[in-house]
Amino acid sequence: MTNTAQDMANAKETISKEIQCLQKLEELLGEQPLSAVLDILQNTRGRIIFTGMGKSGIIAQKIVASLASTGTPAFFIHPAEASHGDLGMITPEDTVVAISNSGESKELADVLNYCKRFDIKLIGLTKNPQSTLAKNVDFVLALPVTPEADPLGLAPTSSTTATLVLGDVLTVALMARKKFTKTDFQMRHPGGKLGAVLQTVKDVMHSGAEMPLLPQDAPVSAILIEMSKKRLGCVGFSGKDGRLTGIFTDGDLRRNMSPELFHKTGVDIMTVNPKQVPPDMMAAEALRIMNAQKITTLFVTQNEKPLGVVHVHDLLKLGL
Repeated sequence: MTNTAQDMANAKETISKEIQCLQKLEELLGEQPLSAVLDILQNTRGRIIFTGMGKSGIIAQKIVASLASTGTPAFFIHPAEASHGDLGMITPEDTVVAISNSGESKELADVLNYCKRFDIKLIGLTKNPQSTLAKNVDFVLALPVTPEADPLGLAPTSSTTATLVLGDVLTVALMARKKFTKTDFQMRHPGGKLGAVLQTVKDVMHSGAEMPLLPQDAPVSAILIEMSKKRLGCVGFSGKDGRLTGIFTDGDLRRNMSPELFHKTGVDIMTVNPKQVPPDMMAAEALRIMNAQKITTLFVTQNEKPLGVVHVHDLLKLGL
């Protein structure tokens, strides 16, 4: 067998073994105290503290990152460092989740004893329901007993995948229980591409003195001055009740050029019933509307009253 064929065979076997492990995890869920664990996590007044040695610790740190970014305060404590002062980070209002594939990690002993002494809730993730860890926690979430995916059956592969997925199960379930929204998510991800995608038009619109807005009976001379001053390629018009009644763009200006233009007012030249969007619309959705309607500006309104205006350049700068 060539190297290419052997590599592909190994890859498929690895994936197959890990899929089988996850299928076993799915079967186990029906036997797990999942809701009881979620009740504890949801009602924790402090933080959810994960701990674990080696690969279990690395997986714990990823679970912590997922929880913290989705509305559940969480952090990781290294069990070896805990024995040298970091136990002081754990308070009676916290819940500790200890991860150990075998359930016999000696480094967890001090964490378990500390939690017992101060009546701190303990949850264990382990393969072994008869282990020291399992016997000293309030609830155990069992990991599937399946072979590791490596040829020797020793390297943490299938077991770490199952642990990671079980952490995702907890994270997603807590998001659903807390009714975690896109807005909540954006608040915790203000930077980078993800932060840009989750921004709303309210975050990027031009408002107040930057908004090109005039009464609908304004003369064309005032309209052109406002359009040039605000540099957004448009002017919006409002009626006596403050509602947006129309819009005039630089494209409209080119189409209306004539000697009679300066004898007109906004009512005579505006496009009535312009497209409006609410302030909580996602920026990406606003860009989709602009592309579909071949326009470059959108007025942001609440109850048809202008709050601001967003330009296509504002959205493109986000990298959408």
